Amino acid sequence: MYKFCKSTQGLTVLIAALVIMVCAPMAQAQDIANGSATATVLAALTVTAGTLVFGSVYQGVSKAITNDNAAAGVFSITGASGAGVSMYMQLPDYVSITGDSDRMVISFSATDCNIDTAGVSSGDPTAFLAANGYADDNPHNLPTTNFDAASSIEIFLGGTVLPTIDQTAGAYTGDIILTVAYDGT
Repeated sequence: MYKFCKSTQGLTVLIAALVIMVCAPMAQAQDIANGSATATVLAALTVTAGTLVFGSVYQGVSKAITNDNAAAGVFSITGASGAGVSMYMQLPDYVSITGDSDRMVISFSATDCNIDTAGVSSGDPTAFLAANGYADDNPHNLPTTNFDAASSIEIFLGGTVLPTIDQTAGAYTGDIILTVAYDGT
């Protein structure tokens, strides 16, 4: 039994020596480098919603507000200069009277929106028209857009209300929701 243990110990020592000899050149070929991770958090997005104002409307007579009219809805967005954003507008199918006792159809065409990315309008839809001519966008499918150097985007929204001939008199309202998010570009 002593011979078996002695030969096993010898074999173990021999294997350990071979492992050290084989691995020693590999250990000399290793190196270590320290990298780093950096990130810059962009300025938070700020969205301000305006009101699309139709004013007085007559029963049975549709009324349109164009996107270059002073009564157009103005939505202002601020964020990081040069950053890209995706935008989605949730548009109502109708506006309703207080208490929801009557509804009036509201519609938005594929040309009821203008987007100012150059800061030429200062929140005035008529100034945007004067500076750019017609650049109509579809409010149902807003384009991906980048902030200009001034870090602002303005959206001007028009639309049409279609009262029935027996539309209940009163003030009608509906929510227009603009969702904006950085898109990583």
